[in-house]
Amino acid sequence: MPYFTTSDGLSLHYTDEGIGTPVLCLAGLTRNGDDFQFVRPHLSAYRMITLDSRGRGKSDFDKDYMNYSLQREALDALELLAHLQLEKVVILGTSRGGLIAMGLGPTHAHVMQGVILNDIGPRIDERGLARIFTYVGRAPDLQTLKEAAAALANAERTRFFNVSEQRWLDQAAAIYDETPDGIALRYDARLLDALRDQSVDGEIPEMWEFFDSLNDIPMAVIRGEHSDLLSDATMQEMAQHHPGLVTCTVPDRGHVPFLDEPEALDAIHAVMKQAETS
Repeated sequence: MPYFTTSDGLSLHYTDEGIGTPVLCLAGLTRNGDDFQFVRPHLSAYRMITLDSRGRGKSDFDKDYMNYSLQREALDALELLAHLQLEKVVILGTSRGGLIAMGLGPTHAHVMQGVILNDIGPRIDERGLARIFTYVGRAPDLQTLKEAAAALANAERTRFFNVSEQRWLDQAAAIYDETPDGIALRYDARLLDALRDQSVDGEIPEMWEFFDSLNDIPMAVIRGEHSDLLSDATMQEMAQHHPGLVTCTVPDRGHVPFLDEPEALDAIHAVMKQAETS
């Protein structure tokens, strides 16, 4: 099980499988590398790398929750690339992972061969952010992953449609651990404290300057049809800012698409083709 040590001494877990163009997968705020389990079979032609950011999955928790920041997590991603001796990668960033990719733009656009943003953009819809504040850092009062899967399906019933029970069970297993004492989070609950302290009046500052720094890089944005974090209007504005931006809306999905939907795969492979030929 591979780990590397960051410059501030944390042990972070990652996976590294396959050959070909490297794709660094960065997960959402409370997620981990297992979040990419559904797209993994579709990236077999590439070298797929996933990272459990600090405080998530199998990685160390940070004693100082303020290090759960975009700046520090971006540095962790760069240190992983240095550990793997990689000069360039395509970044597939889900939600917060996409914010990290944008954050790297002004100073490290040269390390990104392409960028794929999964249901995230420079402007975050306040509805989705408010919803995130309601659940981050709180383990559900449930005993089994099966119960957690049913709770996920119920919570997402107005945003996700045509999702099997097995898919929700797989998703629950990626987010939670089943313990003798019930369901436990697979991340540091102090992420909520970091989110509160780093937001401004409950909002995340817009990142258009960072997004614009990626204008010369092949890029796609994938949006869930019922997303409450990335609006269609913001996605259209992103297309105006970035000539050649690949955009797609995944039907029957909210925040975030699973990435194995046909529309999402088309967008991913379009950027991979551009990245390999540019």
